[in-house]
Amino acid sequence: MPTVEIVTGSSLRADSDETVDAEVWPEGSLEVLSQVEAEQLRNQGEGGLHSLLRRCVLAVLNSGANTDDTRAVLEKFSDFEVGIIQQDRGLRVSLKNAPTTAFVDGKMIRGIRELLFAVLRDVVYINYEIIESGRFDLGTSENITNAVFHILRNARLLQSAARPDLVVCWGGHAIRTEEYDYTKRVGYELGLRALNVCTGCGPGAMKGPMKGATIGHAKQRIGTGRYIGITEPGIIAAESPNPIVNSLVIMPDMEKRLEAFVRTAHGIVVFPGGVGTVEEILYLLGILLHPGNRDLPLPLIMTGPTASASYFEKIDQFIGETLGADAQSRYEIVIGDPEKVGRMMLEGLDDVRKFREHHGDAYYFNWRLTIDHSFQLPFQATHASMRSLDISEGLPAHVLAANLRRVFSGIVSGNVREDTMAAIEAGGPFEIRGSEKYMRLLDRLLGEFVEDGRMKLASDAYAPCYRVTA
Repeated sequence: MPTVEIVTGSSLRADSDETVDAEVWPEGSLEVLSQVEAEQLRNQGEGGLHSLLRRCVLAVLNSGANTDDTRAVLEKFSDFEVGIIQQDRGLRVSLKNAPTTAFVDGKMIRGIRELLFAVLRDVVYINYEIIESGRFDLGTSENITNAVFHILRNARLLQSAARPDLVVCWGGHAIRTEEYDYTKRVGYELGLRALNVCTGCGPGAMKGPMKGATIGHAKQRIGTGRYIGITEPGIIAAESPNPIVNSLVIMPDMEKRLEAFVRTAHGIVVFPGGVGTVEEILYLLGILLHPGNRDLPLPLIMTGPTASASYFEKIDQFIGETLGADAQSRYEIVIGDPEKVGRMMLEGLDDVRKFREHHGDAYYFNWRLTIDHSFQLPFQATHASMRSLDISEGLPAHVLAANLRRVFSGIVSGNVREDTMAAIEAGGPFEIRGSEKYMRLLDRLLGEFVEDGRMKLASDAYAPCYRVTA
């Protein structure tokens, strides 16, 4: 079939029912590259950026796929290729064997095209301005936070808002239909109150609040609603950006992604999920338990439909028996009442506004929040690193939270990252060690997640990637 030129800036050739070839012009993010940057993006060898670019671009093009199996996605589109074409008129991206779902009537969907070039923008900026420039010593806490700020600013995510209005929503990508519908209802209540939504950008509890907020914004005739997605390369293939995202940011790793969430959030809503959701909860509670953050307001609401009440009872019990009553005091649990969630969040954001006005703090980035260095250091899940985590009694609550967060981070990695899954297949499940009390609590919670089907979307019979031992 001959190539057909498309007036929107894409040229398209269909090779099969599932893949096409195309050439795409920029849409809103990055229009020119230096010769060095272009060569680095083409470089498939050690130190090159091609593999990273290919992985992230494929995830964007595969938006809407109903799978969380990274290896399945990469294998299905093993012939997919992305290339960089430079011309006097500027930049083009060539795609070979790309998913047809990214196109309609021979044209790339505009939102997907915007996200594609957001990927290119972040990959180039992080490599050259953050990693290679020498401006940021990523071994220090201050410089890590500074790097997070610069990445978000470069993505034009930081806006000098007239009021705090950004609600971060966390929750699972593999949730039940009733839970998904509930996330939409909460998002609707947030949208009616002119609040914007930020999530991990994937499906499930990351898509639902955005979908609901679009209706709330439409009813209030708000045409500038923000639906922000923050992700990182390790999970993007398993959690492809949902089509509602209109601002996508790819952070270098999970820890900087989590810091980006809490630095930009004015309030946080947590929906039902699995181990990834618990990782996020522990990260936030560990930060809020730091003595430097004791008086800092950040409304945190855990919520779900009536049928999910037991899920939050288990989470609350686990937090109480590990981190204590002080941690439990930092959040509210609301069951089956989306309107109440909307009202409570609006009231909480008013407290945030007053606090930041009193202290002269910015609305767009929470510089005052103290994040301990242990929460910022990238954690790579290996058999050795998982086995060496200190999960013992007597640790300060925020230190225990940091280590427990790494436990759940390692399990997430073992569930969705292809390199970690391969390591587990070769060396067996991760071994998690700690005090008898904490291991009993951990084993109970993880076992309940397995029984409830909250570990994986793609597999009916989940084979645990971990083994808990006292």
